[in-house]
Amino acid sequence: MQRRQLLATSLALAGSAALPAWAQSYPSKTVRIIVPALVGSADVFARALAQRLTPVLGQTVMVEQKPGAGTNIGNDFVAKAAPDGHTLLINGLPLVTNSALFTSLPYNAMRDLVPVIEVAEVTNVVTVHPSLNVSSLKELVQLAKNDPNRFNHGTPGAGSSGHLSAELLTVKTGAKFTHVPYQGNAQATNDLVSGVLQVGFVNLPVALQLVKAGRLKALAVTGTRRTPLLADVPTVNEAMGINDYDLVGWFGILAPAKTPPEVVQRLNTEINKIMSDPSFLEIIRGAGGDPLGGTSAVFESRMRRDEARLGEVIRLSGAKAN
Repeated sequence: MQRRQLLATSLALAGSAALPAWAQSYPSKTVRIIVPALVGSADVFARALAQRLTPVLGQTVMVEQKPGAGTNIGNDFVAKAAPDGHTLLINGLPLVTNSALFTSLPYNAMRDLVPVIEVAEVTNVVTVHPSLNVSSLKELVQLAKNDPNRFNHGTPGAGSSGHLSAELLTVKTGAKFTHVPYQGNAQATNDLVSGVLQVGFVNLPVALQLVKAGRLKALAVTGTRRTPLLADVPTVNEAMGINDYDLVGWFGILAPAKTPPEVVQRLNTEINKIMSDPSFLEIIRGAGGDPLGGTSAVFESRMRRDEARLGEVIRLSGAKAN
């Protein structure tokens, strides 16, 4: 990751030298970062960015929540905003999965938004209530295959990284888990800890303290590599003896389509510089995130890749929006 951050910083410094004078004078008024959900990782990352962007851009950068409809309210708001770089969006997987979950949307994420930069990714942790006495993911999968109606898991809704983590595990192993949508992570986590739910595909920052306190048992992480925060917990691939399972939540900054490329580059440059700020990295990692950065092209490639592969997972699962 240090190598990736060094590359991001080099790209940022190279990019700043190529910007025209008017782009370097951007912005001319307050910049808003729209968070299309309630308090969570996106809000934490957005506020940390806003605090650091304000002095370097020379204008106030504020965070505004516009939750609802599986993040579609906030997504649509930014998609229809003036394409001048003063209204930005921070979001993740719902941007590329909602097209498969909803029968119709008032915007098209790949057409109406332009990726600026990836901020962070957050792995999920496959957890169980300790009362199940399940010791490994392989054991849980076998139990779920033998009794498909036995295990319930809760998430903030269809298309969330937790929901897709479960559906991808079903696709890869044949294990069945019943999805119970909630209004937010807190309610789902409370029901998991109390034993109302048996299984959780829980964001690392939420799972971490509960696992360490013994209130949940961690069986695997859903990324392709282990997290140092739970170093003894294997990946799904390790636990199941497979090599093609990969599901992590990610967050990035986007702007309305037709935002001038110079403005997109200016934002990318400044945020890449912030990616080398130890205090910012501490916030990202403290929230269970893995800092990213890099070019807007890399971010766009990830969005297109996940739209295709996760859209197929959604279609195979038959999942629909709440």
